[in-house]
Amino acid sequence: MSMFEAEAPTPCRIIAFPLTKRVAKIREVAARIMEKSSDRQAGAYRNQVAETLFRHLAKIGVAEEEQDEQVGAFFTAVELELARLAYFNDANDETAY
Repeated sequence: MSMFEAEAPTPCRIIAFPLTKRVAKIREVAARIMEKSSDRQAGAYRNQVAETLFRHLAKIGVAEEEQDEQVGAFFTAVELELARLAYFNDANDETAY
């Protein structure tokens, strides 16, 4: 490569506000999941939230692979919040679900 040739820039990915940093949304989803009276209702709600997140990410131009990572990480954070809420409720002698 001569000094007048430039290397192709490496593509950069920037997620301005990753889903895992949306703490209020994570807490809201976890709380609503806990309110559901059955696993089936909770699963349907999770699917609804996931579809909404995928649509949002696609709309702003996030690649499919990154969408999967973002939504997966979001639901991992929701599971951690559910565990925290269950522990908190158990510690206060309340019903976890």
